[in-house]
Amino acid sequence: MNQFSKHVQKSYDLEERTAKFAERLMGLVKDVEHNDVNYIISKQLLRSGISMGANYCEANAASLGRDFRNKIYLCKKETNETKFHLRMIAKDSPALEDQLRVLWQEAHELPLIFQKIATTIDAKKQKSSVGD
Repeated sequence: MNQFSKHVQKSYDLEERTAKFAERLMGLVKDVEHNDVNYIISKQLLRSGISMGANYCEANAASLGRDFRNKIYLCKKETNETKFHLRMIAKDSPALEDQLRVLWQEAHELPLIFQKIATTIDAKKQKSSVGD
């Protein structure tokens, strides 16, 4: 946990996981060969990867359930976009294969987590509307 995290570490903290993922993306971009193509892809990679974490933080601060759900879907979308950009960087950066594989795996797992959260929200909403 870094110096900016003031909350108590939970056994499973998705905010921390998304922040660590974004930090690892930042590290990757520093290691990518600098050329015009990689510059563009790296910018997009950072935008989508960091946005995913920021949207999850916003979801947790949402005042309405609908806002939470919408932010979770945005997280899923941004993470899928990040996975695509990782694939593009891998094409031009074979020396970074191990680092990319770990990040791609995380980018594969996170949308599944976000989908499960969204599915759970939808199921609870449907259950509560049936009971009305």
